[in-house]
Amino acid sequence: MGLSGKSRLRVRYAETDQMGIVYHANYLIWFEVGRSEFFRDLELPYTKFEEQGFSLAVIEANCRYRKPAHYDDELEIITTIEKITSRSITFLYDIYRDNTLLAQGKTAHLFINKEGRHTDIRNTDLWAQINCLLTKTDLRL
Repeated sequence: MGLSGKSRLRVRYAETDQMGIVYHANYLIWFEVGRSEFFRDLELPYTKFEEQGFSLAVIEANCRYRKPAHYDDELEIITTIEKITSRSITFLYDIYRDNTLLAQGKTAHLFINKEGRHTDIRNTDLWAQINCLLTKTDLRL
């Protein structure tokens, strides 16, 4: 596997339905939490992407629900880079309560510029920072 990070959160009441079970769309929000915290832990928060004129556009998202999460559960989100190029990045997610796997997911993203166009970040400071991190962790580009 590639470079990964862990995030923790507690299920809020507003994220559940009348039965106290987490509404399915919230898992996609938690994937974003995982991505954001992952990049922040690498000292590459999304604000650095934006300062350099780039964003990550979601082009694919899926989730496999295995067991339900409930109000007040403490969850761990493991976010892993599956694949990265100078034009795109794909993440994998595992969401756990204690040692129980609740959900698995995947999102694919394109690097886009300020005009919203798909772009190659190879000749940018951002790519140099990402490449340095990946080289340190032995994840090949």
